[in-house]
Amino acid sequence: MQPHQNTPLTDFIEYPAAQMLTRAQEFLDTAKRRHSIRSFSDRAVDKRIIETCIQAAGTAPSGANHQPWHFVAINSEAVKKQIREQAEQLEQLERSFYEGRAGQQWLDALKPLGTDAQKPYLQHAPWLIAVFSQKKGGLHTDEQQPNYYVHESVGLATGFLIQGLHRAGLATLTHTPKPMSFLSEICGRNKDNERPYMLIVVGYPSDDATVPNHALQKKSLTEIATFL
Repeated sequence: MQPHQNTPLTDFIEYPAAQMLTRAQEFLDTAKRRHSIRSFSDRAVDKRIIETCIQAAGTAPSGANHQPWHFVAINSEAVKKQIREQAEQLEQLERSFYEGRAGQQWLDALKPLGTDAQKPYLQHAPWLIAVFSQKKGGLHTDEQQPNYYVHESVGLATGFLIQGLHRAGLATLTHTPKPMSFLSEICGRNKDNERPYMLIVVGYPSDDATVPNHALQKKSLTEIATFL
């Protein structure tokens, strides 16, 4: 184990108080324009943009700095087709399960968002990014130490990625097919220490893209925060 060492903090930028509030408000305004959509254009997106956003995601804080994540960026039409077929099949099976039992609450919760078993965006959008979490690893990829706070760490990195893609000028959709194990097979990530965490659809919105009114309803500051 390496001895504890620190590097002087030299890249922190302190802004005047008024500018800090302006920057915070600008970020809030930018964040408000981020919407999950389900209608994507097939316009190409430069691979370098995806690479840069993934690099930004990799700067997220993580337990013991083990960075327990791996991102598979998918542009291949054949692979996207495989993912769509598998996801649609799973969605149909899950809906059949709930429709045949007393799980109507789950279906009712999805109605305002207009989701259904058809997932054309998984094939139509130019990029899919499959996010994987890793139970073991370490600072270096060849290590096999236990990772810590894996779910929290990967969640933070995924949030960085979504905001980075939005800031770059792209639209996204988070998708969590259940179960997601098929992503390991398709993406060639059949590793005992890895699990699929989330699938992110990335691209430009189509001309007829819409946002469900339900998704525009956000809780107020007083509902989501307490100041002591």
